[in-house]
Amino acid sequence: MTTHNFSIEFFPPKTEEGAEKLRVTRAKLGELKPKYFSVTFGAGGTTQQGTLDTVIEIRREGYDAAPHLSCVGGTRDSIRQILQQYQAHDIRRLVALRGDLPSGYGMGGEFRHASDLVEFIRAETGDWFHIEVAAYPEMHPQARSPQDDLNHFVRKMQAGANAAITQYFYNADAYFRFADEARKAGVSAPIVAGIMPITNSSQLQRFSEMCGAEIPRWIRLKLNSYGDDSASIKAFGLDVVTQMCERLLQGGAPGLHFYSLNQAAATTAIWQRLL
Repeated sequence: MTTHNFSIEFFPPKTEEGAEKLRVTRAKLGELKPKYFSVTFGAGGTTQQGTLDTVIEIRREGYDAAPHLSCVGGTRDSIRQILQQYQAHDIRRLVALRGDLPSGYGMGGEFRHASDLVEFIRAETGDWFHIEVAAYPEMHPQARSPQDDLNHFVRKMQAGANAAITQYFYNADAYFRFADEARKAGVSAPIVAGIMPITNSSQLQRFSEMCGAEIPRWIRLKLNSYGDDSASIKAFGLDVVTQMCERLLQGGAPGLHFYSLNQAAATTAIWQRLL
């Protein structure tokens, strides 16, 4: 399997201990030679400095890195400053997102949609950045309808995005259908499949409820049947996710983006099985 479009996502550590753990994780995952590592960005910019610091450190270690940039609560000036900072550090890759709205948070800031952010980045920086945006094979939880969601996606691509990374899913058909519909709507850019390894049943169910990713009934029941047997959960999760990755790659997905949760073991195990 080519590493051409294989990437791994981290979140910025909040403590020095977390930063040290992430260095160890990164050293292990770096051996897989991903195309780049991406680093998430907290709502309202709470981890903006952490994102930049982590990205700079990753680049110093010799890997390519892509900071996430969320426009929730951002102004044109604040986003412009962040872009200038990234350019000053010769960062060439960005994941541009609207970002999640924290609870009780109005639609603050000057950008309503990720497409507005992409347009602004292109207007400010030309072709400096390779821009990735999000895609939702099972529909964004706040979209009015699948068609409305697809229209939003097409607008982001038309605004100047180079590629997309999907929300994670466990139903390959949802991905293939979404990719087909995007192609029919004129999107020719790569749509990389977002992959969430299964290592912890209750955490996964909590995440999935928040972000609108569906855990198919048979997977959910099987996970629940293992109770606290984490070895069985991990073994089952490894089988299910690896088989899905194989099917995605065989079916033409241009790459995989792993949501690592700052852990190395599960992503490494899937990757080694795919080789």
